[in-house]
Amino acid sequence: MYKYGRPLNFQRWLDDNAHLLKPPVGNQQIWKDGDFMVTVVGGPNQRSDFHDDPIEEFFYQFKGNAHLLMWDRGQYEKVPLKEGDMFLMAPHTFHSPQREENSLCLVIERQRPKGQQDALQWCCASCGTMVKRYEFQLESIVEDLLPVYERFYSTSEAERTCPNCGLVHAGRDFQTWHSDLNKAHKL
Repeated sequence: MYKYGRPLNFQRWLDDNAHLLKPPVGNQQIWKDGDFMVTVVGGPNQRSDFHDDPIEEFFYQFKGNAHLLMWDRGQYEKVPLKEGDMFLMAPHTFHSPQREENSLCLVIERQRPKGQQDALQWCCASCGTMVKRYEFQLESIVEDLLPVYERFYSTSEAERTCPNCGLVHAGRDFQTWHSDLNKAHKL
C-alpha cells in the first residue's frame, strides 16, 4: 500500500523505543529502507571523536539541550543546540555531539552511496592534530559506529600520542579528554 507504511505517531514511537536511546551511541533509526536516515538520538553522551560526514546533517533538538563540538578553521568551537533549535550542518564538518541527560534530537541525513565514506577521527585535545582516523562505508547508523569506537579504544598509548605536541589521547576516558580540552581552550 504505502512503501514506508502508514503515518506513525512519533510520541508512541519514542515511548516504544526509549530503552534504546541510551549510551554508548543512543540512537535508533525510524525507517530502515528510505533515502533518508531519520534517527532519534538520546542523551547523555560525551564523545571524544569527531564525525566526518560526507553529506549534510539536519538536527532538531526537540527535548533538552546539547551542543556540537566542532573542529573548524583550525580551532575548536561549541555550537549550542537548545531545546527547540534546528541546525543544518554542511558536509565534511568535523563534529562531536555532546548531549545532556534525557535530551532527544531528531537527526536527518541521506543514505550514503557506495564509495562515499564516513570517517570517525580522534584529535589532540590540546593542539587539534589528528591522532587517529578510520574511514568506512556507513550502512547502518545504529550498528556501524560502535565497532569503530572499539577499534580506537583498543589502540596502544603510543598509537594515541599526538604526533605534534606529544599529549596522549585519553581513549575511552572521555572525561579526561574533555578536561584536557577545557584546560587548553577554555570551552
